[in-house]
Parts: sequence; structure tokens; C-alpha cells
Amino acid sequence: MSLSKYLVQFCYELEDSTRYKHSKQFFYDLIENPHSAMRPYFDLTMILLVISSVYLIIYEVRHDLGTFGQVFEWFAVSIFLVEYLLRVWLYNSSHKIIIEHYEKAEFVNRSFSPWLALKDIVSIKWEYMTQPLAIIDLLAIIPSYRPLRFLRIFLLFRLFKLFRYVHSYSNFIQVLSEKRFEFYTIFIFIIFIVFTSASAIFFFEAKEDGGEIVTFFDAVYWSFITLTTVGYGDITPQTTEGRVITMILVICGLAVIAFITSVIVSAFNEKIVEMRENSVFAELEKKPGLHTILCGYGRMGTVVAEHLANEKTHFVIIESNPENASLAKRAGYLVIEGSAENSELLTRAGVIDHAEMILCLTGSDIVNVYITLTARYLNPEIQIISRANREDGVRKLKQAGADHSVVPFKVVGLIAVEYIGQPVAFEAIHDILSGKHDIGLETITVSENSILVGRNIGNIDFWGNKLQLFGVITHKSRKLDQRKKPFTLKLHHFYFNPDPAFKLQAGDIILVFGHQYSIVHFKDKLALGKV
Repeated sequence: MSLSKYLVQFCYELEDSTRYKHSKQFFYDLIENPHSAMRPYFDLTMILLVISSVYLIIYEVRHDLGTFGQVFEWFAVSIFLVEYLLRVWLYNSSHKIIIEHYEKAEFVNRSFSPWLALKDIVSIKWEYMTQPLAIIDLLAIIPSYRPLRFLRIFLLFRLFKLFRYVHSYSNFIQVLSEKRFEFYTIFIFIIFIVFTSASAIFFFEAKEDGGEIVTFFDAVYWSFITLTTVGYGDITPQTTEGRVITMILVICGLAVIAFITSVIVSAFNEKIVEMRENSVFAELEKKPGLHTILCGYGRMGTVVAEHLANEKTHFVIIESNPENASLAKRAGYLVIEGSAENSELLTRAGVIDHAEMILCLTGSDIVNVYITLTARYLNPEIQIISRANREDGVRKLKQAGADHSVVPFKVVGLIAVEYIGQPVAFEAIHDILSGKHDIGLETITVSENSILVGRNIGNIDFWGNKLQLFGVITHKSRKLDQRKKPFTLKLHHFYFNPDPAFKLQAGDIILVFGHQYSIVHFKDKLALGKV
């Protein structure tokens, strides 16, 4: 078997090797994956190693560290070298390139040339090795060569390695890189100004007796220092023409500084929203367990968010209105500014993997339908509760995939009709919504051995126990003769404020609201059979 055949066979074995894939995934999660749980520990370790190695190299200038210094230096360089090689390895899958070349050759019935594949591999690896951070990684290894002491100047590149491990630095570099054209322009302008002013000052000052500019490099040095408005004062013009050039150069320097500042500020203003969103996504991924996505921070969203926060529920808010988003941020919630109809935004918010529920509470039925459609398409299993502002919106939301729909204005109307003449009930509901006096809504399940089985709702003294009946949930299969129509759920019916003749059965769920002490006391009496 030829060498090329052995190479192809080895590549296919790598492609089928589970151990190889797991190993590569492990190192990718350790070094490159920003969402990996291991990555922060690796970054911290490398930061400490970089700082320690630089400190020891500086300390060794005036002190002899002996064997310890040499051992630590070689240890640090070994780690840097291994990291560099791992990054080169992870940049692409070389064996896949060889397999691709081989299969193309087989398809067109020609002989396979491994050199063409190796050429592509080297080209792709070289593409990585010429990237700025990769060059810094390579130069950071050079200070270990002790026979060439002048190479110690490259220890500065170890400090530049910190850009890899401190994400704020990476964001800073990324922001500046997006303004390359503006920086190229100002760089060319600076070179032009420095060269022009240096030539002019050299022409007027070099021939002057007692002048401080002797060489053209002196003129360039003076021009650059003056342009940056530093002005050390070690070189000062002696002629009138030179002083005029100085004044013009200072004005140009102020303009250059103002331009550079405006470019940097505008770059960060354009990027700040994305950086904030990335920090929110990172925060979501750090917290264990599933979370809830709350779409809309209006009147309903504000109340729901407050209750979720009080119950220590992990949630994130998606809000398109900048003012509402700002209010949510001030309240201390995780907020993503953008439209929740955007499938990419919902995906990054975790609707596929990390969310257990999505609440569509915007003020527009159309928007809520679109959010429901998108969320249901992305995750068929997620629970969706959506707000409908009109009755016909309920049907549309159910067709779109909502598990439950809420018509807030209808609910308020029903409560008003049912509890007319009962001011205490209104007060209790208001206390629940406002979170006052530890008033809450609680469920009580009727067990098979409960004394409530077979009893009518009207025969239970809720008011004597300082409780207010809200409703009863029964199984859908149960047929009841009630003048009030129930609200249909997936497997149950909900009877809001049922008639006194409503007879309870095992499995029914009673909803009552009242003070927490009253609810606990009622459950204790129920367990003792004294209700």
C-alpha cells in the first residue's frame, strides 16, 4: 500500500474515531469556546502565568533567580508552546481536507495527489498563523532563548497575550478594528502632517546658529511631539517662521486628537448595544436550570416581572421599546433590546435549549401571534402563554400554537361582575396584585380521603376562615350542570366563582386567596377533618 493510501486510511479512521472527536471538542471547549464552563478557569490560569513570567523576567534583570528562574521560564514557555500548537490544530480539520481531495479525485477517476491537499492545509494554517493574536502567541515564546539577550524585548508580547483572555480587551480591539478605514485615513494624514512640518522646520531651523534642530530626525521628533500636544520643550524653534509652523502644528494636533476621539466614541456607541446583549446572553448561560422569556415590559409585563423576581424565578425580558427597556434595566432585570419576533434573537435567548416558558405580553395581538408562531416553530415543546387584547385574538393565538391565552380586560370585567357588592373581595384581589400584606392565591387539592369529597362549595365556610373563593378546576371528562360556562384548559375545566351547589370530587383543585396564615390554618384544619 502506498504512502498516500496509508494517509487517506488514517484520515478516515480519524473521521470515525469518537475518541478523537471528544478530544478535539474538549480542547475546543477549554481554549476557544466562549460559552464553555471550563474556559474562564483556563483564562484565569493563563493570565496568572503570563503576569508571573513577565514579573520574573523583569525581576531577573537585577537579581539572580538561579535554577528556579530557568525552570519556571521553561515551564511557562512549554505551556505557551502547547497552547499555540493546540490553537493551530483547532483552527481547522486537516484530515477532512485530505478526505475531500481524495473523494473528488475518485469521483472524476483520477489519481489522488496528497501534495495538493497538503498545500491547502498549509495555506489554511498559514492564514491562522499570520493573524495578529497568533503572531503575538509566537513572539511570546522567543524570550526563552537566553543566548540572545536582546530578544528579551519580546517579553512585551506576553502582556499582549492578555488580550486573548480578558474579554473586555477583545471587545475593545474588535470595536477599533471595525473602524479600520477611519484609522488608516487619519494615519496617512498624520504622516503627511509630520513629514511636511518636519521638512519646513528643518529648512528654517537647521541653518540657524544656536538652533536645536541639527538632523532631520530631530525635526521629525519635534513635529510628532508637537502634533500630539505633548510638547516636552527639549527642542524649541528659534526663528519666527519656526514658531508660526509650531502654532499651525498645534492646531492640527488638536484637530487630529478630536477626530480620533470622535471615531472611538462613535465606534463604541454603535457597538455598545451588542456588547450589552452579549453580556446578557453570557449571564443567562452562567445560571443553571431553565428560565422564562418575558416578551414585553408594558403594564402587564411590569407586574409579571415583579412577581417572577419575588418568586426567585430566573427570567429574561425582551423589549423593543428603548424607554421600557431602560426602565426594566433600572429595576435590575436581565433585558435584551430587540424584537421578540426575530427567530435569531429568540434562539440566542435560549428558546430552544434553556427556556421552559415564554410569555407574550406585548400590547399588540399581531406581535404576540408572530412571537407565538416563531417560538412554537423553534421549540415544539416549550410552554407559551400569550396575551390577547380582543376576543378574536384568542382563536388566532391557539392556532399559532399558544398553550394558554389571557384576555386581561375580559378577566377584569368578569371579576367586577362576579364580586359586585363584595368590597372585601375587591380589596383582596388588589392586595394580591400589589403584593401587600402577604396576600396570595393558593391551590388546595381535594384528595380521595378528604372530607371535602361530596360537599357543596356553598357549605364550606371560606369566609369564616378569612379566605375568598376564586374558582375550582375539574377534569375535562366530568360533566356538571352549572349555569356558568367553564373556561376550557388542555385537560381541565376552570369554573370561576362557581355556584354554591357545585359539588366537589376527588382530584378537584380549589383556588382561594387570602393571607398566608389563613391559608396555612385552613389546610391544617382540613388535614384534621375539622372544616
